[in-house]
Amino acid sequence: MTRSPLRSVRPLAALAAGLGLALALSTAARAQDAPAPDSTLVKLIRGLIDSGALTPEVGQALLDEARREAATRPATAAGPALEPGDVRVPYLSESVRQGLREEVKADVLAQAQAERWAAPDAVPEWTQRVQVTGDVRVRNESRLFSERNSPIETDWARINAGAGYDINPNTNLDLPPLRNTRQDRNNSWRIRARLGVLAQLGPHTRAGVRLATGNDTSPVSTTQTLGGGLAKKDAWLDQAWLAWTPLPGLELTGGRFANPYRSTDLLFSNDLNFDGMAVKYERAAGEGLDLFATLGLSPLEYSADNFPATRQDKQASRDKWLNGLQVGANWRFGDDQRLRAALAYYQFRNISGQYSAPCALYAGAQDCSTDGTRPAFMQKGNTLMLLRNLALDPLDPANTPLPQYVGLAASFKLVDVNLSWETPALADTRLRLEGHWLKNTAYDPQALWTRAHGGIVTNLATPAGAAPTAADIRSGDTAWLFQATFGDLALRQAGDWNLWLGYKHIDPDALPDGFNDSNFHLGGTNARGYTLGASYAFDRNVWLTGRWLAAKEVFGPPLSIDVFQLEVNAGF
Repeated sequence: MTRSPLRSVRPLAALAAGLGLALALSTAARAQDAPAPDSTLVKLIRGLIDSGALTPEVGQALLDEARREAATRPATAAGPALEPGDVRVPYLSESVRQGLREEVKADVLAQAQAERWAAPDAVPEWTQRVQVTGDVRVRNESRLFSERNSPIETDWARINAGAGYDINPNTNLDLPPLRNTRQDRNNSWRIRARLGVLAQLGPHTRAGVRLATGNDTSPVSTTQTLGGGLAKKDAWLDQAWLAWTPLPGLELTGGRFANPYRSTDLLFSNDLNFDGMAVKYERAAGEGLDLFATLGLSPLEYSADNFPATRQDKQASRDKWLNGLQVGANWRFGDDQRLRAALAYYQFRNISGQYSAPCALYAGAQDCSTDGTRPAFMQKGNTLMLLRNLALDPLDPANTPLPQYVGLAASFKLVDVNLSWETPALADTRLRLEGHWLKNTAYDPQALWTRAHGGIVTNLATPAGAAPTAADIRSGDTAWLFQATFGDLALRQAGDWNLWLGYKHIDPDALPDGFNDSNFHLGGTNARGYTLGASYAFDRNVWLTGRWLAAKEVFGPPLSIDVFQLEVNAGF
């Protein structure tokens, strides 16, 4: 911490005041026939010289002055008598005053140069308004799969990223892209690096830009896997935003910015950033009580400007949005107790898949009317539906290729409750308990079935020999998390530590599977299990973390995935 110049001057000012007071007291004592020319003033000056508080030159000048005054005591004593309340001010010669000034000046300048506040114009002014931040993480990760897992887990994201998957067995004998579900992946080395610049542009405006690593454009992870023939690694634009504070407590942020909501990775990954705009307001409402509110408007995906490209009649906009509103309170009470409660509503607009108009790909059509309703990014777990209403070639209907895309069958309107309580624990440690519960109020199995025209391809369990119905959908609408953390909740100094234990349960259609934590069950929904871990700081802002995440499916074929991570984190 930079020390103020005023603090450096205060000891010298106190010394000068002490000398002045001593001079005054000595002169007053001589006026009242105080004894001894070798007075308290002389002793004080000698003591200051011996202690190094005064240089010998200045101290000697003060001694000479004191002796001259002592030699003139009779004349001085003969002066006018002091009346009650009068103060006699001693006289310091010009040479003594100049010596004191030069010593104070020399001491202050020496300390100013040592503490780097002597030359405020030595660096450009803008550098005082800019802050560089960042963090680095090096991780060793193992992914462990149960031998009892189903060997058939379709990678629907890869199908959507390509030309679709032909579901006609007469024209396609290949299996769809499949995920690995049984073979462990041990000791993968992975890194994450983020570098940001924050600037205070004016009294009410801030800006930020941040770069981050990452394997791909995934919104939920900035982790980069090492290897790849020692090739250089990619850097992505992770954040770019402007923030304006027109009133105390009110902030408007636009661009690409950090999660503006109080949440957990049950719903939003810790690496997830938001596009669009957020309005945040926070104000004190009483002793230890703060209220807050956040409104967010985030575009998830814009429909193509020129779709279909080969036809004159273009499709109207059907943009995808996430709109959120959260209100809550932070309450500090009792013996350093802290309670946070937040209630939120999130509406995901136009992210559900739509069944297309009849589409004659066999006749040369290049796309179908609802191809744009497939998710821009997905992990796994949501109930999926076929999007294309493909027409059959009347000349050879049995051998008509049927390449399909998939989309989300459910709609998503989430009610979200988030609670956190912190309390002092043993030996200067703290305990934090967190609870997070949410429900998708738009979930309706019959609506899923109707929207898909019966073309549901996941989370469906149909009895052998029976025709599938909406009653065969195996899904749910609720997710919840509980976690306890004990120790030093913020790891700053060497020796700080904490440990935690938590449990998650996420029904398949409780939330969109594309935005939550990518580590637990390797991302997505339809997962339940526990997490445990511990961290230890072995240097300032550097800590070691180990965690174990054990999860399996809620519904459907067995899919147990354990993840172990050992990592070193550093922040600056």
